[in-house]
Amino acid sequence: MFNKKVSKLLYGGDYNPEQWPREIWDEDMRLFDLAGIDIATLNVFSWALNQPDENTYNFEWLDEAMGLLHKNGIHVCLGTSTAAHPAWMATKYPDVLIVDFEGRKRKFGRRHNSCPNSPTFRKYSQAMAQKLAERYKDNPALLLWHVNNEYGVHCYCENCEKDFRVWLKERYGTLEELNRAWYTRFWGHTFYSWDEVVLPNVLSEHLNLNNQDVTSFQGISLDYARFMSDSILDCYKLERDAIKKIIPDAVVTTNFQSNGTYKPLDYFKWAKELDVIALDSYPTNDMPMSHTAMRYDLMRGLKDGDPYLLMESCPTQLNWKPQNALKRPGINKLWSYQVISRGADSVMYFQLRRSVGAFEKFHGALIDHAGHEHTRVFRECAELGNELKELGDTFLGSRVDSKVAILFDWENWWAIEYSSGPTVELKYINEVQKYYDAFYQQNIQVDMIGVDTDLSKYDVVVAPVLYMVKEGYSEKLNDFVKNGGTFITTFFSGIVNESDLVTLGGYPGELRELLGIWVEEIDALFPEQKNSIVMKEDIEQLSGTFECGILCDLLHSEGADIIAEYGREFYKGMPVITKNKVGNGEAWYVASSPEPNFLKGLLSYISEQKGIKPLLETPEHVEVSCRSKDGKQFFFIMNHNEVPVTVNVGNELYQDLLNNMDVSGDIVIPSKGVKILEYQYEKITTGK
Repeated sequence: MFNKKVSKLLYGGDYNPEQWPREIWDEDMRLFDLAGIDIATLNVFSWALNQPDENTYNFEWLDEAMGLLHKNGIHVCLGTSTAAHPAWMATKYPDVLIVDFEGRKRKFGRRHNSCPNSPTFRKYSQAMAQKLAERYKDNPALLLWHVNNEYGVHCYCENCEKDFRVWLKERYGTLEELNRAWYTRFWGHTFYSWDEVVLPNVLSEHLNLNNQDVTSFQGISLDYARFMSDSILDCYKLERDAIKKIIPDAVVTTNFQSNGTYKPLDYFKWAKELDVIALDSYPTNDMPMSHTAMRYDLMRGLKDGDPYLLMESCPTQLNWKPQNALKRPGINKLWSYQVISRGADSVMYFQLRRSVGAFEKFHGALIDHAGHEHTRVFRECAELGNELKELGDTFLGSRVDSKVAILFDWENWWAIEYSSGPTVELKYINEVQKYYDAFYQQNIQVDMIGVDTDLSKYDVVVAPVLYMVKEGYSEKLNDFVKNGGTFITTFFSGIVNESDLVTLGGYPGELRELLGIWVEEIDALFPEQKNSIVMKEDIEQLSGTFECGILCDLLHSEGADIIAEYGREFYKGMPVITKNKVGNGEAWYVASSPEPNFLKGLLSYISEQKGIKPLLETPEHVEVSCRSKDGKQFFFIMNHNEVPVTVNVGNELYQDLLNNMDVSGDIVIPSKGVKILEYQYEKITTGK
């Protein structure tokens, strides 16, 4: 675990006592105790309260709040308060204000309103972090640090433009190399001075006010996306370093947003700078559970399988959607155990007490506006809190073991969707999700990995739409396959390098020899248009004909076995699925976007060939995940159906941790119910 003070899965959330009269605080402590709360995040948006002017700092309220929480046995996750700068700062130092994509300078307001390259913001945010560290370095309540909040807003001001030029000099060294990488002889863009470079927004390279992905120079926009992610990361590092200067062993993190697939920030790069990954997750009632599962697996993959923290979730109703439905009975517990089952060592809410005013007054909370424990939501949260207390450290710090990995790369995502052509229907997240779903539906565990991840522990690696092949990655994949691994990639892969320049000599570029194919053309299908996949080889899981769409690669085999062919259009009979044997392994190519049943069958077949089995066979919409620790496996069986289901767990003896009883064979799981089964495989296999 990230901190020795932690003896159980953490349970709590964002707490804003500064928004409430002092007499409410003691009542909060009583209610927190009833609910099993043991961690509270303080001081996330309190900069204006903490620093009323340049030279004055007021932390007395925070002293009292931390003291009260500690007295009641509650850890503190201490925010640095820098997610919204004070009004005095915007008035006196307007460089702190961001300029938007249209080139308009914003006034003070909202939150996430600070330019990441503002000297003012960097100076005062760093100073605030250091002041807090100096004051609370020995405070017994302090468990970890929460820097800023949900980073991610891009800026297009003059400071950003100047710093972009500095960043480019460091990346490319010379203008000649910059011009080559950006292909600037196109449309007369050759630069002869660094000062001629302008940042890309709707006033320069971007073509569509309503779609920021439409750019005339992909290389420029791609580098600006990298620069912005780096600039914002630098802001985090400044505050983190200010804290660690005072408290070298401080545990420092920040909260990732959008359920983990937040496009503006390269979270794999960020993860290297965080002591523990923290996620904000707000699924809606109509979101498929495989979507949240994939994002939780992605968070676990950011640090090569280390457990992470669920920093924010909602116990009931959101407030920012067009319609904000209540979470139905049982759903909060079910969804909480889903994230735990996939590597989280905490469940935390935004918020612990529902706000009285402003934007989030209707955002759900542990304590509702009624102000007492006699609500359905409080009862359900308290039930979960007491279960987590009973579970203690049973699977704290445990890990998820997977033999299958799916590659996820932010820069590849940016590059694909900046590309002009071949179709706007191609969305990176959607294609990755399709492959993930095929494993998820079969209860086959998956790690979501980055390009730096060691591949040697995996039997199967899938890289959907690997459009950008980074330097050295084709060699890494070659070694993986030669050593016995199975690699699967898809249409529109191996097209460009890291500068978004096409790799000449035929698609799929650097992957051509590994895959044993040559792609001659790429056909873009209209949304309603489909082609078909006709099997040429006899595979039990793939009988019949299947639909495919979006893009169709017209390819020729250069040694690869042809597994299936197109069934329609002028390229009927050309390969659509191929397999190339390389060394001791195989490299598969899927030349179009198939229907779900095809992917499920294909990946079932490949998994079976590699000896990879489902965790359990279950009815539809019953999810299984497993964490392992100290010779024990913990199976989480989650029923997302509206009716009870029966699951056969086999003849092995399991302990039902939530009911403290031994089970085997058929077990019944209620609608929206969860079973956590402990399997002591060392004890059983040794006969002790």
